Amino acid sequence: MVQSAANKENTALIILISVVATIGGFLFGFDSGVINGTVDGLKQAFGSTEAQLGFEVASMLLGCAIGAFFAGRLADRWGRRSVLIISAVLFLLSALGAGAATNSLLFIVARLVGGFAVGAASVMSPAYIAEVAPARYRGRLATVQQIAIISGLFAAFLSNYLLAKAAGTSTEPLWAGQAAWRWMFWMQVTPSALFLVLLLAIPESPRFLVVKRRKDEALAVLTRLFGAEQASATLVEIDASLSQDHHRPQLSDLINKTTRKIRPVVWVGIGLAVFQQLVGINVVFYYGAVLWQAVGFSESDALLINVLSGALSIGACIVTVLLVDRIGRKPLLWVGSVGMSVALALVVYAFASGSMVEGHLQLPGHMGTLALVAANAYVVFFNVSWGPVMWVMLGEMFPNQIRGSALAVAGAAQWTANFIVTVTFPMLLAGIGLASTYSIYLVSAVISVFFVIKFVRETKGRSLEQMEG
Repeated sequence: MVQSAANKENTALIILISVVATIGGFLFGFDSGVINGTVDGLKQAFGSTEAQLGFEVASMLLGCAIGAFFAGRLADRWGRRSVLIISAVLFLLSALGAGAATNSLLFIVARLVGGFAVGAASVMSPAYIAEVAPARYRGRLATVQQIAIISGLFAAFLSNYLLAKAAGTSTEPLWAGQAAWRWMFWMQVTPSALFLVLLLAIPESPRFLVVKRRKDEALAVLTRLFGAEQASATLVEIDASLSQDHHRPQLSDLINKTTRKIRPVVWVGIGLAVFQQLVGINVVFYYGAVLWQAVGFSESDALLINVLSGALSIGACIVTVLLVDRIGRKPLLWVGSVGMSVALALVVYAFASGSMVEGHLQLPGHMGTLALVAANAYVVFFNVSWGPVMWVMLGEMFPNQIRGSALAVAGAAQWTANFIVTVTFPMLLAGIGLASTYSIYLVSAVISVFFVIKFVRETKGRSLEQMEG
């Protein structure tokens, strides 16, 4: 019977919907990574201090926290696809505005708008995929979201490298007399427009339609996805999961009505979201060029190292696609935490061996190579585990009734932690140095091992209607 149902699935449509949704992930990655090659341009154009620079780089992340929070709430009201359409428009406006900004304030506003889009896409794309994909390969499709994110980062790094090389440096004029760093932002216009157009061709999430009591529409979508027989059975399952507490989703649903406490699954979701950032991964993504220049590499070499890191990340995510529905989410998380801890310890050791020469950290002997290899190993471990698996779990671990609200809170927590890590890095780098700064991320990675083992529950192979709050 299972095989018969599977044979009636419109796998091509399910994959198409997932691919379109993951363009949001690509733009998420591009918008996050493009800032990496523009730091020197921002300094020159706006005369920013270290603290101002940190805020310019991290300003998008404040928008992400707001966007993630309201996306979850608005998605419960307007629909998953509708929120993604809004995010596509915001991606487009942000790309145009950031590249054209004539002062720091206008730049920050443009990046905040981009942040709203990134935050919305970060929580809605995996949730949307989870709500249309069958349980047996839901993890693989949701993991494609992380491949898209890393592909976006890789595309941004490669674009930054090529544009800076074509101009000479990122601050030199390129086309139409505009500096290369401005064109780095404008490169995002094309994929943003493509995302907007393709979203108009895919259906709304059937689970959202059931929540809104639009059952005929939900049945029509489920029939397109799974065939008539399976569609009817799935509709009954979804409706049954909501029947005991079927009302308009709201934030108060996150509180257990018996104990009057926040549901444990929400705390676990927040923990997953926050630890993904406290290990410091986005310091590598956002400040990679600054980091490698700080240990003696040229701007060109530093941008090329970013391209290498992006390529390794894509490879790591492909490994996750092959494993996530076989061995599960939890084993990948704790293995990733252990691997990141070891890699970060080696990075700290390498950086601690250096000395300051004319304001730059000089590493003795082969320590520069050790730092480079260990940092890239750290990136690989992150992207085979916490990078994709955290988003997979947030998209699927919450019961239907609270999914939008729980995603709002966990997504906002994730981006707030991201903001704190990102905005403090330039100050920590100047104040306590690279070794001590990375020691903080090392401690977080070690703690995350125990968090996963004690609190995270496996979701592999379970339908969304089986998730417990």
